[in-house]
Amino acid sequence: MFKFQDEKQRLIAISFGVSVLLLVIKFVAFFITGSNAILSDALESIINVVASGFALYSIYLSALPKDENHPYGHGKIEFFSSGLEGALIVIAAFFIGFRSIEGLIDPSVPRNLPFGLLLIALSTGVNFVLGLTLIKRSERLNSITIKADGKHILTDAWSSLVLLLGVVIVYLTGWPWLDSALSLAFAFFILYSGFQILKESISALMDESSPKMIGKVVKSLNKNRRENWIDVHNLRVLRYGGDHHVDCHLTLPYYFTLTAVHDEVEEMERILEKELPGVVEVFIHADPCLPDLCCQYCNVADCAVRKYSKRHDIPWTSQNMAKNQKHYHEAID
Repeated sequence: MFKFQDEKQRLIAISFGVSVLLLVIKFVAFFITGSNAILSDALESIINVVASGFALYSIYLSALPKDENHPYGHGKIEFFSSGLEGALIVIAAFFIGFRSIEGLIDPSVPRNLPFGLLLIALSTGVNFVLGLTLIKRSERLNSITIKADGKHILTDAWSSLVLLLGVVIVYLTGWPWLDSALSLAFAFFILYSGFQILKESISALMDESSPKMIGKVVKSLNKNRRENWIDVHNLRVLRYGGDHHVDCHLTLPYYFTLTAVHDEVEEMERILEKELPGVVEVFIHADPCLPDLCCQYCNVADCAVRKYSKRHDIPWTSQNMAKNQKHYHEAID
């Protein structure tokens, strides 16, 4: 866990430092050229700096241990961080759009474009490398903050490339209005990107179910299923930053001793903690079986108190494991 946190902090610190450097380069390019398109790119880079700075703080805060006020840890700050980044992108899009419309009404001819274009090309290449690296590492580190930062930087790189090509066309054709038109198109592009980041962040803050993660839990339990595990229901998976919390109800034979129940619960916890990515905390509530209902799909072969013979094999799926009821409903249906 600490190794992952150190790597998260190192990646975000690099992102912050690079964002500051590229911000300076882009504003130098704007003052040299006076291009609205380059100004739009520079303004969007301010968001990179602010977002990376807050992301660095959120990664630090998410690594703090649980306390009395935060029994589930501080991991949700990462969702707030990515949400802030999305909101800042949306604000920047509106500002760039307003500036672009002004430029269309009263266009001005950019100057000294070759040198300015060289600076933008340099920053674009650096952003491509940094953005792809962050997105790739975010999957292994299970960090929405690093993923959001990487997506934002990669979006910045693609938009810079488009603007770069557009400004080249302006330079070759001498059409000054095209500079502001490209800037306006860029505003719509990053507006969409900002709303996508906001949507993902809000979904996480609202504890929206993740089909992908629930699928991994279901797959793991099916692969390691024991005959004493009659069914698993009320399955929920919550994400707190890079950590996951899994809770469910496990139906066991009603005659098991407390020690036997404890052993079965610990075995399921061990399996999930081992096979799921990142840090996983598991809470399992043990339920006794109901012979009149559960015998018909119970897999316990040598059950001494079985009242009815087994009649059904009920596959464990995301649908029946998420329901807050034993699986005898599937057997009846």
